[in-house]
Formats: sequence, structure tokens, C-alpha cells
Amino acid sequence: MSRIQALGRDQLSEAQRELYDEILAGPRSGGGSSRGLVDDGGGLIGPFNAWLHSPELGRRLQAVGESVRFDSSLPSNVLEVGILTVGREWRAQFEWWAHARLAARAGVSDDVIDGIRAGERPEFDDPGEAVAYDFARELLETRRVGDAAYDSVVERYGTRGAMDLIAVLGYYVMVSMTLNVFRVALPPGQDPPFPED
Repeated sequence: MSRIQALGRDQLSEAQRELYDEILAGPRSGGGSSRGLVDDGGGLIGPFNAWLHSPELGRRLQAVGESVRFDSSLPSNVLEVGILTVGREWRAQFEWWAHARLAARAGVSDDVIDGIRAGERPEFDDPGEAVAYDFARELLETRRVGDAAYDSVVERYGTRGAMDLIAVLGYYVMVSMTLNVFRVALPPGQDPPFPED
């Protein structure tokens, strides 16, 4: 059960309405549609409803999210492998639900998605996905990245690619924290991908 109520647009202050509209007008909406971002009652889903409670911070967070997802130098399948790796680490139910679908659309195989969800290193067909996964796992587990993982990312994607990967991982750690602390619910009828403790 979510710790905060979903807020419809008519319940929002002016600053909250501006953030609400900004999220719906951005690239996450696929051209201005609220489909997939708003629940049946008009509330934003995912971390966005929580961010409405701190609209200035929410505005900055959603802008960072747009940048790490839509302005990245990394291919979308590589980004999604990184996001799923964070979602698995944090057992962020909503994050996994949302990004497993996006990963599949980006070309990440079902075997890779299932392996990450199970906490196992998958067999990767795409070497770019493999280097992103190894980099992400090492960073999440040790809070550092050794030369081998670092060099693999830089050789494939350059220093900008390494920075873009760090940014997406860090951003989705914060998103996962938000989702977990506020107990953001999955859409009705969806089963949680991870057991709850």
C-alpha cells in the first residue's frame, strides 16, 4: 500500500501543476500523451507523484531523468540493462515493472531480463550490454569500478559513455529509493517481480 495518495491535477498547487504538465509534455509521454504516466484517477505514476510534494526538487529531478534517458550517448538497450541492474539491486518493484517492458522494446532479450531479475549474470549476445552490466554490478557491489570494467566501457563508449552510464545508474538509485520509501504501488493486476521481506 502506497504511503502517499496519488494527486490528480485539480488537487495541485500552481507549482505542482507546472511540474505535472512538464512531465506530461516531455519525452516520457511519447509526444504529449498522458498514457502510461497517469493512473485512472489522474495521478502521476512511478516516482513522479512523490516528486509533486517537493515541486522544485521534482522539476530538477525529472529534468535529470530526461537527460540521462533521452540525451545519452549510450544505446537504449545498454541504458536499460543499467536501469534493470539498479532496479534488481534495490528490488524496486515499480522500477522493474516499468523498465523490463522498456528493455524488451529496446531489444534486450528475455533471457537477459530474466537473468538480471534472478540476480544472476546473464549470457549476453550484445557485448555493449555485457560491459554495462559488469560495470553496474561492480559499482553497486563495491562502490568502486576497477580498471577492467572501466576500460571496457571507455573502449566501447568513450569517457562520455562512462559518465552517461554513471549518471543513469545514480539517477535510478535515487528513483528506486523514492519508490521503495513511498511504497509506490504497481498498477492494478500486476504481480511484484521480487518477493517482499
